[in-house]
Amino acid sequence: MSFPTHRYRRLRLTESLREMVRETSLEPSDFIAPLFVVPGEGVRQPVPSMPGVDRTSPELAAKDAKALFSLGVKSVILFGIPDGKDARGTSSADPGGPVCRAVRAIKSESPGTVVMTDVCLCEYTDHGHCGVLKGETVDNDPTLEILAAEALAHAKAGADVVAPSDMMDGRVAAIRTALDRDGFTSVPILAYSAKYASGFYGPFREAAESTPSFGDRRAYQMDPANVREAVKEVLSDIEEGADLVMVKPAMAYLDVVRAVREATHVPLAAYNVSGEYAMVKAAERNGWIDGKRVTLEILTSIRRAGADLILTYHAKEASEWLA
Repeated sequence: MSFPTHRYRRLRLTESLREMVRETSLEPSDFIAPLFVVPGEGVRQPVPSMPGVDRTSPELAAKDAKALFSLGVKSVILFGIPDGKDARGTSSADPGGPVCRAVRAIKSESPGTVVMTDVCLCEYTDHGHCGVLKGETVDNDPTLEILAAEALAHAKAGADVVAPSDMMDGRVAAIRTALDRDGFTSVPILAYSAKYASGFYGPFREAAESTPSFGDRRAYQMDPANVREAVKEVLSDIEEGADLVMVKPAMAYLDVVRAVREATHVPLAAYNVSGEYAMVKAAERNGWIDGKRVTLEILTSIRRAGADLILTYHAKEASEWLA
């Protein structure tokens, strides 16, 4: 019998022992902080469903990015809410839009910050879907040209990484071609490769004003029941030129994170999405959980499943706790 020879508690007796044999690390540099940017100056608008998260004008986003960098969070990803929307999301490629302005402001205020930009049309279309419509269906191929123009505008503004989240077929290749054609061969692509049609996105859609005006996104985002399809999507994006790939959401999809990790050797991100964040905050406010402990446990689980990077609204507070 193994007991009493094997007493596993021996290595759990003190924090120093536990830290010495810990298998999974969690560091502020693992985090990518999402930032919502809006037009104007001096604007800071709290997002009611996500306590601690604000929508800000570009110059305040730059200050927030600098503060995050001082905590060890070296990367941010930008989501823009424009002044005007139309059926094709054409303002997504506006060099004077909030995302491009925020890219320039952050690179000036905090040059070491890795600035990523979300490339999608849902924040920019008046119908809230992620592409050009044909009837009530998103028309895949005409959407690619607009996405490529958006990515190119971000690269010209100084974005370090562009991150298509639209789930159109062929978008990675279209963006890679556009970037290379204009001389941006060194700008990496982080593809939202396995993005599921999830119920966890509600608070984000409030923050980004991107709720579809009709229907839902199940015709282009993935079925939550599928894992093998996720691996197929990831491998296709890598073949098209993705430098990093992502699974979204994270908590309910840790098996997908593990499957992708085992199938690939490129850097893997997972998105700890708005609904996951809001649930923790709501339970914490009601006194049902220890918010700090649960948050760090969730983030560690995402790393343990195989993610190299975590997009999370907890980035600031988690980094302060880890200091």
